[in-house]
Amino acid sequence: MLPVVPSWLFSFLLVSPFIHFLSRVYHGWTAPDDIQNATFHAYKKHTLETCRFMYRVADSLKSFDQRSVSDRFEHGTLATLIRNATIFTGEHNDTGPVVMRGDILLEHGLVKQLGDLSSITASKNKLEIVEAQGAWITPGLIDLHSHLGILSLPLLEGAQDANSRQGPVTPWLRAIDALHTHDPGFQLAIAGGVTTVQVIPGNENAIGGQTAIIKLRKTLEGSPSSMLVEHSLHNLGRLHHGCGEDLRGYGLTRMDTIWAIRSAYRKAQEMKNLQDVYCGKAEAGIWSEIQYQPFPTDFELETLVNVLHGKVKVSVHCNEAVDLDAITRISNEFGFSISAFHGASEAWLTTSLLNQTWGKQPAVSISNADYGFKRESYRGSDFAPRILADANITVVLQSGQTTLNPGDLILEAQRAYYHGLQERFALAAVTSAPAVVAGLSHRIGMLQEGFDADVVLWDSHPLNIGATPLMVWIDGILQIPAKAANESIVLKEDRNTLQTAPSWDQERNRSLKYEGLPPLNGYPDAEKVVFYKVQEVDIRRSDGNLEVLFKAKNNESLGVVVVDKGKVICADVYCSEFEAQASAYIDTHGGTISPGFLSYGSALGMSEIAAEPSTGNGDSFFDAFISNVPEILHDVGGIVRAVDSLVFQTRNDLLAYRAGVTSVVSLWTMPLAVSRDGPVISGLSAAFRPGSLHAMKRGAILQDVVALHVTIAKPRRAGGVSVSEQIAGLRRLLYGWESTETETGTWFKKASEGVVPLVIDVHSADTMATLLILKAQVEDKLGSRMRMVFSGGTEAHLLAQEIAQARVGVILNPVRPLPLTWDERRILPGPPLSNETGLAVLLKHGVLVGIGAREPQTSRNMRFELASIMVRESMEWADAYSLASKNLENLLGLRANNEDLVVYSGGHAFELSSKVVAVVSPQLGFVDIFDS
Repeated sequence: MLPVVPSWLFSFLLVSPFIHFLSRVYHGWTAPDDIQNATFHAYKKHTLETCRFMYRVADSLKSFDQRSVSDRFEHGTLATLIRNATIFTGEHNDTGPVVMRGDILLEHGLVKQLGDLSSITASKNKLEIVEAQGAWITPGLIDLHSHLGILSLPLLEGAQDANSRQGPVTPWLRAIDALHTHDPGFQLAIAGGVTTVQVIPGNENAIGGQTAIIKLRKTLEGSPSSMLVEHSLHNLGRLHHGCGEDLRGYGLTRMDTIWAIRSAYRKAQEMKNLQDVYCGKAEAGIWSEIQYQPFPTDFELETLVNVLHGKVKVSVHCNEAVDLDAITRISNEFGFSISAFHGASEAWLTTSLLNQTWGKQPAVSISNADYGFKRESYRGSDFAPRILADANITVVLQSGQTTLNPGDLILEAQRAYYHGLQERFALAAVTSAPAVVAGLSHRIGMLQEGFDADVVLWDSHPLNIGATPLMVWIDGILQIPAKAANESIVLKEDRNTLQTAPSWDQERNRSLKYEGLPPLNGYPDAEKVVFYKVQEVDIRRSDGNLEVLFKAKNNESLGVVVVDKGKVICADVYCSEFEAQASAYIDTHGGTISPGFLSYGSALGMSEIAAEPSTGNGDSFFDAFISNVPEILHDVGGIVRAVDSLVFQTRNDLLAYRAGVTSVVSLWTMPLAVSRDGPVISGLSAAFRPGSLHAMKRGAILQDVVALHVTIAKPRRAGGVSVSEQIAGLRRLLYGWESTETETGTWFKKASEGVVPLVIDVHSADTMATLLILKAQVEDKLGSRMRMVFSGGTEAHLLAQEIAQARVGVILNPVRPLPLTWDERRILPGPPLSNETGLAVLLKHGVLVGIGAREPQTSRNMRFELASIMVRESMEWADAYSLASKNLENLLGLRANNEDLVVYSGGHAFELSSKVVAVVSPQLGFVDIFDS
């Protein structure tokens, strides 16, 4: 038997000859010439290859469209033939988008054929056929700015990986290293037609790290790496930068931020210079000066050096002109291109600046969903996409996914189209344009033979309000099977044609003239105003329901409406006897007149800029469950009244007013961001007219106290108030154990007796069940009937029957649910992910439901939210309208109806073709006329 050799001895025997060789070299031994020549030859080859790779830029792969199988193809995937579709290819020309009517074959993960494919029959082996019946098909949507996977839903401490706190400059970080594959946001995005996203490190670092472009489908491997669109080392890298307000977390001013970026690139430039000298000598054959010297490199600087070599695409999140200019100067100082500015709220005001960046003109990737929230986005505009496109700047639309629904990307395109962006650019802004910016236009963003089979089949024209994907394929694999294979699609023909958007030329020019802050007030006219070519007039009865005052039989019998001192005195085909001596005549172009909307759920009217406490009531609210209320208040709960801190004439108020919102119920302490916990006792809400000049104007305050509000939710961070403590405190107050000599005692007594509504901001079904039990206990103890309302209500569908039996109302906010927190995780999203929505379930059980707006800046989109609901739920327009009028008023306890009427030009309130041109106020006795 042979002796066993210890492992350490075995290793020593293996390496000892090499150690002996090094010892001889050290003591002057010279290898034979053939060995020296071979070694030197290998060194030269390696050095030259390294240098050539360093300077080689692979922006696209020319032969990519000739591949027969996708590198992302999963074996076993059946081929799919979609017949008789209206196909937007992703391309566009001067006349509009390139659209073809025909068929499309998806096979081996690729678009195999386009056109008339009638020769392909079902007899082909393993072929699924979809009869599109003319439905629209687009390339899969691409979101160029997303935090999916690194800021996973629901937002939990253990999965918030978007922003590093290890320093403002971290170019070595990679988003792929923090990508959570089980983020439910992936499926929500796919449900909105999004198939590819660029996952970006957070914007709170000057140089945040390397992005990851991923497909959203689940892979067989199940890993983050398998979701990457491309793995090739020849593909461009991507690096994201930030600037402006977002760097305040590091205590950096703008000067500090720009210096941090400049100094990092200076170091990278010094390294690049060393590499240039080294490779220059190698290419020139001057080996004597660099013989056996290692290629100069620095692991931490590697990505920045590659930027300077042109091998990495740079994106920068900047909003203001000062930031855009600073980054432009840096790009010229160090000689690198910027692929896109993200956010870029003021880019539309400085279009010529974008032409001054080094190299190619950057694209602008923007979201119009939430401009105005911060000071740096204060001058954002709905007209920005159109103005940028007019300046020949590539426009990309992004969801800006953080607290917004990742499936809302198509909504960005719809809003941009509505505000003047041409159809071809609006569609391209979410398909082909982001593909080009990302350097992936050789495989995604368009429908051409050889491209990835990322396809969306829509139930209507994708730019129409309420458009919803019926089927979504990623790499030819069906992700959203709203219709089973081999079945036909049923379409409404009127929804398959895109409505014409209104003209905004005058408003757009005024926005430019006033550098983003045009006057928004109307021109009050207390005299006689005549509206002509009116299609329909609806007014509210005393019970809040709608009544048709006039309706044209056809386009040849459009009517005339005469308003005198704010009151409609005639609405008919002919009103000639009333038209004399009118001060204004307004052509509505087939428009309508209908009651205004009520907005609830945000801090509208509480500040000018939500993220700037000094522009409103301040940010020093207290929570009586955590600390003592200031003694001077002499009130254990510290109840405050929103009416005391109303701020009139804010831009968000006026924009909402100009969009048809004529009443607002607001509350000071409504949470503005997911990172901030509000107090349990939120205070008393107030109702006001958003177009009023100040609180003392007649009719400005509609109701000084509307309802009592509390928030019951799981604490978002350690040290917060537990749910059981919140419920215990609420029980004590509702039982009447607090003296009515205090505000807290008085108002909770009124709430327990049903004098005022008790509106509870709550999302968890478990917490709602506890509150329903508490309501029954209070009513049994006091013999009263409480008016309890759940606001938020994301999980209310789980106990709809119990809510209805308890006579509790629900205000859904947001309307389209998002599992933002743990309390909101059990959503019912609706089509195409579920057959029903939470709204439909609640209505089916007889629950009184209203809808809210979560942020002040989103209230202006109220009528389009209602229009989407009308389409999705197959509602009558009057029922959809009630969700933001009569129902809300009843739930919140508004004692009187606001009789204001909104005049729309070009169509109905819920149509994409219409816009608000005036507000008629019978109670105030005038007409507010807007520029149009």
